[in-house]
Amino acid sequence: MKTFRTMLKTELKLSLRGMDMFIFAICVPLAVLVILGIIYGDKPAFDGAEYTFMEQSFGALATISICAGGVMGLPLVISDYRSKGILRRYKVTPVSPSVLLAVQVTIYALYAVVSLLLLYLCATVVFACRLQGSFALFLGGYLLVTVSIFSIGMMVGGIAPNTKTAGVIASILYFPMLLFSGATLPYEIMPSALRKVADVLPLTQGIKLLKAATLGLAADSVLAPAVVMSGLALICIFISLRYFKWE
Repeated sequence: MKTFRTMLKTELKLSLRGMDMFIFAICVPLAVLVILGIIYGDKPAFDGAEYTFMEQSFGALATISICAGGVMGLPLVISDYRSKGILRRYKVTPVSPSVLLAVQVTIYALYAVVSLLLLYLCATVVFACRLQGSFALFLGGYLLVTVSIFSIGMMVGGIAPNTKTAGVIASILYFPMLLFSGATLPYEIMPSALRKVADVLPLTQGIKLLKAATLGLAADSVLAPAVVMSGLALICIFISLRYFKWE
């Protein structure tokens, strides 16, 4: 544990020094929430709705940090450490390379948690949003989405032959999910054709799960997204463990 804490402290300092994750995982979600709050305020999500547009969007905004860390951060760091021979060097030391990977996952999970707390404080204090559903169900869904999206990053970083390839794959996955899954552009205002495309994206299913938990929707509305996210996590974790390249 002492080794883990030491590495975590060092890697976290390096991450914060780069500022990329601080901007994309913490600042961007908060900025999007403020913009939506200014535009929509406390307007109902639709005519006759018992919840506001902001309350409907909270679950989606909470996934921006997860997507940034899991799909962009993890694969690039893992592939970069492999390319530089860092993972290979750890193999001849008492420290297992898996400890380094656990440290990276912890760092991006911390970013996600900090982002979630800031979003919740801003949404409730500034824009008077209320979590109408089960808080426990929301946290469970949030954990499932985090594991699922992070497993994608581990898979990409684990099998990509070099940093350039990992960056290309990560970009192909990240930007469509960020723009068209409902994380930034609300899913409900998309044209029907675009929504059909968005439904293919894994993050869309995660957002549906968190929205249902936030708004207290019927249990059957979360069953399909939960199954999709769980299946995706199992597949990606299996591929990561089976084909991960240490060097």
